[in-house]
Amino acid sequence: MLACPGPAVVCVPARNEVERLPRLLAALDRQDGFSPRHRLRVVVVANNCTDGTAAIVRDLALETIDLRLIEATFSGTDAHVGTARRRALDVGADWLEAEGAPDGVLLTTDADARLDPSWVAANVSALEGADIVGGRLVIDDEGDADPVLAAFHARVERYWAGVRRLEDALDPPPHDPAPRHGDHTGGSLSLRASLYRAVGGLPAIPRGEDNALVAAVQRAGGRLRHCPAVCVQVSARTAGRAEGGMAVEMLRRARVVQGGEAYRLPTAAFWRDHVARRARLRRLWREGRAAEALAGLSPEDHAAILSECPNDIAFVERTLARLAPHDPPAPEGPLDRALADLDALAADLRQDAAA
Repeated sequence: MLACPGPAVVCVPARNEVERLPRLLAALDRQDGFSPRHRLRVVVVANNCTDGTAAIVRDLALETIDLRLIEATFSGTDAHVGTARRRALDVGADWLEAEGAPDGVLLTTDADARLDPSWVAANVSALEGADIVGGRLVIDDEGDADPVLAAFHARVERYWAGVRRLEDALDPPPHDPAPRHGDHTGGSLSLRASLYRAVGGLPAIPRGEDNALVAAVQRAGGRLRHCPAVCVQVSARTAGRAEGGMAVEMLRRARVVQGGEAYRLPTAAFWRDHVARRARLRRLWREGRAAEALAGLSPEDHAAILSECPNDIAFVERTLARLAPHDPPAPEGPLDRALADLDALAADLRQDAAA
């Protein structure tokens, strides 16, 4: 048997997931390194459910899981996934602290995800060289693949892989080396409970709560890792539970392949300039010339960026956040044009490197 990965809590928000949540819990019950003697902790926040989600969870026979099921009803402006995920992670952090493991690992995923048996262990391993880990999202068609839509998914992934090639050429992150993916969403995130507390927890906002947590960690100087060994399958359904979640993107892509909508993304030139800007900020910080990067910003911005700034990661993320309100919108273009331009940029960069 594999060694137990150590104290860990998986934190799951679930709203009307009577069909998919039992599948997720069955996968968590088979995680490598856990057993009836060394159990994985799991928190499920069944929020605003009307389909019997909580009842079916209570009836499950789980062998390697200690499960805490919380039934909650959020109302008004609190009725969203950010509140539910925050509650789950807060309970997970409380659990670890009460058991004397404040540096134990918090993981979060979605109730409709499919997980490999290695998911928890791979996250814990990746955290040895990082502060927060995002898992790769693989679209799960549940046996009903549309070849045209699948080809479109592949083209979108080519686009983001091209953006990462620019990063590798112009501003390679030493803590996040290639090969890496580009995903860091609530479908698969992990960090230590002590860091979660230190950055103030997950922002309880209606959408983008996962990215907001990652941004808070990076503004504190944390290293984000997109580990290729951490992977989850996410639902391709177009009617989701979370406002602005994955289902919205799946519906958008479905409309595109059906010919009803254009699919536009930031241009290759935008990404080239953005990555070069990050590289310049990082260089100025390392050379002790941070003030040069902050010309034109207010004294309040200077204080927010430089106060207890621990490293170049924090400096870059804080500076970009303060510059963002002054930036024009990112120019966008058709996907195929962006792919061609990214390929051309990569070729030019290879030529420059070889010269």
